[in-house]
Amino acid sequence: MRIKRKLSQALAALVIAVPAAVSAAAPAHAVGPALLPVTVTNNTGRGEAVHLYVIGINLNTNRLGYVTKSGAFTPWPAGSIPPSPAPDASIAGPGNGGATTLQFPRGFSGRVYFSLGERLKFFLTPDGLVQPAPWAAGDPNRNILFDWSEFTYNDAGLWLNSSQVDMFAVPHAVTVTGANGVTAKTGEPVNNGRNAVINGIKAQPGWGNTVYTRPDGTVLRVLAPGKAAQAGLMSANYLDSYIASAWNAYTGKTLTVVPFADQPNTRYFGRTSGNVMNFTNSAGQRVASFNRPSTASVWGCDGDLPAPNDLVVGPISRTLCAALNRGTLGTIDTQPSTNAAQFYQNSPTNQYAKIIHQHMADGKAYAFAFDDVGAFESLVHNGDPRAAGLILTPFGAGGPNPPPPPGAVPVVSDWHGKCIDVPSGTFVDSAPLQGWTCNGSGAQKWTFTNGTLQAGGKCMDVAAGSTANGAAVQLYTCNGTGAQQFVLSAAGDLVNPQANKCVDIKDWNSGDGARLQLWECAGTANQKWHKG
Repeated sequence: MRIKRKLSQALAALVIAVPAAVSAAAPAHAVGPALLPVTVTNNTGRGEAVHLYVIGINLNTNRLGYVTKSGAFTPWPAGSIPPSPAPDASIAGPGNGGATTLQFPRGFSGRVYFSLGERLKFFLTPDGLVQPAPWAAGDPNRNILFDWSEFTYNDAGLWLNSSQVDMFAVPHAVTVTGANGVTAKTGEPVNNGRNAVINGIKAQPGWGNTVYTRPDGTVLRVLAPGKAAQAGLMSANYLDSYIASAWNAYTGKTLTVVPFADQPNTRYFGRTSGNVMNFTNSAGQRVASFNRPSTASVWGCDGDLPAPNDLVVGPISRTLCAALNRGTLGTIDTQPSTNAAQFYQNSPTNQYAKIIHQHMADGKAYAFAFDDVGAFESLVHNGDPRAAGLILTPFGAGGPNPPPPPGAVPVVSDWHGKCIDVPSGTFVDSAPLQGWTCNGSGAQKWTFTNGTLQAGGKCMDVAAGSTANGAAVQLYTCNGTGAQQFVLSAAGDLVNPQANKCVDIKDWNSGDGARLQLWECAGTANQKWHKG
């Protein structure tokens, strides 16, 4: 089960769309409490006041409204044209280092908004609540730092997710604790993750304008590519060349879509004719057809990729959209692909989704509408919840270190079987590399990339680019210099070609913490390595 992510928009005013209720029979074994405590923790490191809002739909009455701190539901009054100001539904949130507990009433679906420094401005039309839309010109919330999570809480449990479908602004994690006392958490950025996402996206050609900075210098948000393109901040045709290549790949071969992980025999087969991809079922009957989608349709998972709530067209469309966003359509012919190491390898690619996923502690995020295909979304669910949480995470340093990327391996000494290790798993410039008992941690996982060895997003490096015997081998920001080139030979020598010298365990120290250095290659055991 998933909360519906795509937000339909009514009127030019962008009226809020409430996530579709999760339809499920109440479990016979347990039902969550009538009021579920949800604790919002402020670890941002910022001093502004925090304002919270719980808005959405009462699933029992189908009425739109808001929830107070104590969990009482209040329907919105009638709106007007032009939109009229909504009643103030804000709840005072926690200061930095503090926590505030809200109550979610069972039978409610919607969003928790959180703004820093200023209250959000909501308005009402006859059709409902106008949601903040800072990508739209003239939106009154444009210069407010805010974000939201989405949830549904009903008799079947709680679904709670962080969302980057529209923008990335306030980093936050979501948690749920079940009746068994076990807590699940996701959505947490890595150490300095917010800055890494912002700077990473800024650095991509054509993406710089998707980052919005307030006049006082505060970076407020990165817009998702669909929103940025709508606002004229990046090319509206950015993905067109890749889409055409991927679509045309199936004029001469068959795409197999297996949309349900628990139903491997339910398969659909796609072939392209002209600009149309037609799908047949196992009996050869045509069941769906899709025009070659525009870039906008891929960003939004809509338009040419309609996804009705059925059991055939919608699941195929979801799979196509995920594959196009992740860049696997055209090269991986059975979808969905669930090997994250194969995602975002195409050019051009969805840099927004790629960079956000790279900087999440568990690699999970909701960076586009159907990022839940293959379970890569930042969602927690429990059928028998007892508590939940939203953690506003640090804007700067703080949080866990990056997880090792797919394909990362330990580099092990042939001599004593210990691993090349980053001390304390602290991926900082000039951290001296050492030998340490192999423990499977990210501090000992290395990727061999373009002649470099990388861990935690940084490179194995010879200090100061020295070529002398005894030069320290360390970790440092990747910079493309010869000091960061290493080759593991078939003989087990880990060689720096610039110096033509080997990575050596200093002083034949067999203990944990032994430093590594560069030394003349001698073929000795303290210079022999292999991939674990």
